[in-house]
Amino acid sequence: MGAMNELIDVDVIRCLVTELETAAPGQRLAKTSSITSSDLEPLNLRARSDLVEAALLNDLPDDFYAVAAIFRRALAGPGFSGWSIWPVTEAVAALALSSDVPAAFDDGLSLLAELTPRLTSEFAIRRFLMADLDRALESVMTWTAHRDAAVRRLASEGTRPFLPWAIRVRSILDTTACTVPILNALHEDESDYVRRSVANHLNDLSRQDPDLVVSLATEWLRDPGRHTRSVVRHGLRTLIKRAHPGALALMGFSASALTVSTPRLESNQVQAPGKLAFAFDVTNDGPEPANVAVDYVIHFAKANGSLSDKVFKLAVRELAPGETTRFTKSHVFRPMTTRVHHAGTHALEVQVNGSRSGWTDFTLVL
Repeated sequence: MGAMNELIDVDVIRCLVTELETAAPGQRLAKTSSITSSDLEPLNLRARSDLVEAALLNDLPDDFYAVAAIFRRALAGPGFSGWSIWPVTEAVAALALSSDVPAAFDDGLSLLAELTPRLTSEFAIRRFLMADLDRALESVMTWTAHRDAAVRRLASEGTRPFLPWAIRVRSILDTTACTVPILNALHEDESDYVRRSVANHLNDLSRQDPDLVVSLATEWLRDPGRHTRSVVRHGLRTLIKRAHPGALALMGFSASALTVSTPRLESNQVQAPGKLAFAFDVTNDGPEPANVAVDYVIHFAKANGSLSDKVFKLAVRELAPGETTRFTKSHVFRPMTTRVHHAGTHALEVQVNGSRSGWTDFTLVL
């Protein structure tokens, strides 16, 4: 399996068992200790975490507070850290949400905040959000003022609408504005780690409610801080690629007097694996400097012969009046898990400030 999957391997599990048995003398984690390399081998990283979580729940008491006490004692030592924390956070969620004690919900969230500096709790928090969104967000909002950047980031990252590797929280997707107070609190955070999460969260929101995102970004830019513009620019990246008029205008990518040449290909045929090398010029014909967002579009051939386009980021520049800039790029065609390439006629276009031009065919040979 891939290197990512090996982040949870037998050695990681053995270290986890040692840390927990040290924190709880007399507690034996027989099921967790029995996990072997052959058990893990066919599993991806998420499935490995699920396997360890199930073993922990089998080995540990059914009482959330008893288990929480063990985890908190383990946190006293630096060895309770790394990728073994992922299944620990999931076990916290499972026990807290199944507890007959109502307060376990809030204490479970507090424990996730304590664990997240060791490894992010962003996946486990989703189960709390699914169980009771309003109650979970009430706790999450308090994290935006936490002294630890990892906890503040958890507030933004754990509530992202389309968090990679994570389960979807339907109530967040259906109520797009529910996380706006979190973003308002964190978009000027002192930590770049937190601000990057805010920008990615904003970008996620743009897939659901682009007008909300543009409105929010506009509000932030009315009284910008030192980092506001960079957060907004990164958060609007998908809308810029999709040529959303409001996002383009907000970032200063207006329909200026621009001339874009037809792309020149190094070759009209690409043998995969290989690359499509191309170049084109952009000229500012206007009397004022022009900000330009330069992207390119590949129209990929599908199995049925139709085309499917995808926009790729290339550059952002400011062009002086009369200035011409040449842009060059090599797009690599190689085997990918996210895209199956098909032989045949493809096409390339240039997209500048949301406007496409210069359709040019090329052939992909497999």
